[in-house]
Amino acid sequence: MALATYSDLQTSIAAWLKRGDLTSIIPDFITLAEARIARDLRLRKQVVNTTLSTVAGTQGVTLPSDFLEAENLTLSNTNPPGALSVVTPEILDRKFPEAYVTGQPRVYTVVGDQLLFGPTPDAVYSVSLAYYQRFAALSTASTNWLLTNHPNVYLFAALAEGAPYLMEDERAPLWESKYQADLLRLQQMDDAALRSGSAMRVRTL
Repeated sequence: MALATYSDLQTSIAAWLKRGDLTSIIPDFITLAEARIARDLRLRKQVVNTTLSTVAGTQGVTLPSDFLEAENLTLSNTNPPGALSVVTPEILDRKFPEAYVTGQPRVYTVVGDQLLFGPTPDAVYSVSLAYYQRFAALSTASTNWLLTNHPNVYLFAALAEGAPYLMEDERAPLWESKYQADLLRLQQMDDAALRSGSAMRVRTL
């Protein structure tokens, strides 16, 4: 059975569960699976770049709606470009307790859907943000990179999420172990590819 689209995945889940009466609930299994995958997986393919603009006197900017985790932040319109270091919200508050004290940002933290800077920007800065992007939901995109290349992750995540609803206590460990094994294999493969090629060397100046 093909597993190329959202519809294919729903059909496959019903077939694996040997149930033809779950049409209305299987999309919930997939939604729960996508939420779990977003928490569990960090692949190079998910890293994208965008540019955000600060507002003078405003401490934060809103993150993209598909943001999962920051990879790198740089002020791209300063000379030289200003690398930003991540800190915890507690450290940001301790180092820059007065939000109205402004300057060129040096650090940032994530609070809710906001990037907060320290000190508060004193001008408009272009923030180059590299971040891990959540895969597009199948309910809106029909397919995405993960389903196309690793449908097994989607399938077993959805089956694992469906087991409690179906009260299949005896099947739940099977689906869970399959999901965990495939997820770990994919993450390890991606991590290894990042380090492939020539051996890393320390350059002597």
